[in-house]
Amino acid sequence: MNIREQREQQEALLLSDMAAFSANSKGRRVPEEKCSLRTEFARDRDRIIHSKAFRRLKHKTQVFISLDNDHFRTRLTHTLEVSQIARTIARALCLNEDLAEAVAMGHDLGHTPFGHSGERALDMLSVCGFKHYEQSLRVVDVLEKNGEGMNLTYEVRDGIVSHTGDNLACTQEGIAVKFADRIAYINHDIDDAVRAGVIKASDIPSELLSALGNTNSERIDNLICDLVYTSLKNKRVSMSPQTEKNMLLLRSFMFENVYNAMSVRDSQSYMVIEKLYGYFLSHTEKLPDEYKHLLCDWEPNVVVCDYIAGMTDNYCVNLFNELFMPIK
Repeated sequence: MNIREQREQQEALLLSDMAAFSANSKGRRVPEEKCSLRTEFARDRDRIIHSKAFRRLKHKTQVFISLDNDHFRTRLTHTLEVSQIARTIARALCLNEDLAEAVAMGHDLGHTPFGHSGERALDMLSVCGFKHYEQSLRVVDVLEKNGEGMNLTYEVRDGIVSHTGDNLACTQEGIAVKFADRIAYINHDIDDAVRAGVIKASDIPSELLSALGNTNSERIDNLICDLVYTSLKNKRVSMSPQTEKNMLLLRSFMFENVYNAMSVRDSQSYMVIEKLYGYFLSHTEKLPDEYKHLLCDWEPNVVVCDYIAGMTDNYCVNLFNELFMPIK
């Protein structure tokens, strides 16, 4: 019996009935010989962490970007916070931590430069529309490894594409990441918004502070605890109705007072992405080789979206300046 098989036996003994067992994975689209050391979900986590798309997250905007403030979250630090929360939930519920971590690490791989501003721009420009969670799945299925993809397990792929909106993952670990994502971004975006001077802590409705906590750490702790104890009671990952309602009210507050107040930046982001999108749609021969070869199987507008969505903020701005604002 090798180490992976020992680990699979440990999962069978220690994990909850709610958990996804790596030995019972629905498998990969292309069958592979299993690793002697790592379970299938641990192997997926490692593939994601070693990918180019994951490394680029450190230079992609979460909500705020500043050249003179190193404390604003990036898409990478957001991903790490989601992973930490998801692992805490999974450990408390005896779920599969490797699966939860793999989904968390991969959930935002398809995010655009300039955060949701960039996502909205590509969604308006592309005839096929654009959703970052769908693009995250496309990254792991198609774009990484020069078009070969990562060949991840079904459960990780499902958790990635189901982490937002009305989608619901097929595993409790995937659902845990969906909750972890909301818990993370609502609270760390409040922290960043206060730091940026967009809102004051006193602007948050007092009834929500009383219900969820006065500080970032208090709110995160209370939300996680509510989720864990409610999940144990319901035998599925869930939050109590009142706490989930309060969390969504806090999310609505952030949309009204922070996210929707970024309209000036949105227009700037749209202009940059619109110019790049139009240029490469008309000059597909200018695409890098790693994207150009995709034109054999995919429509030009899809490949152009692939290229732009994969850009970091700085690369996007520098390319825009190079193409449209050259130094004379």
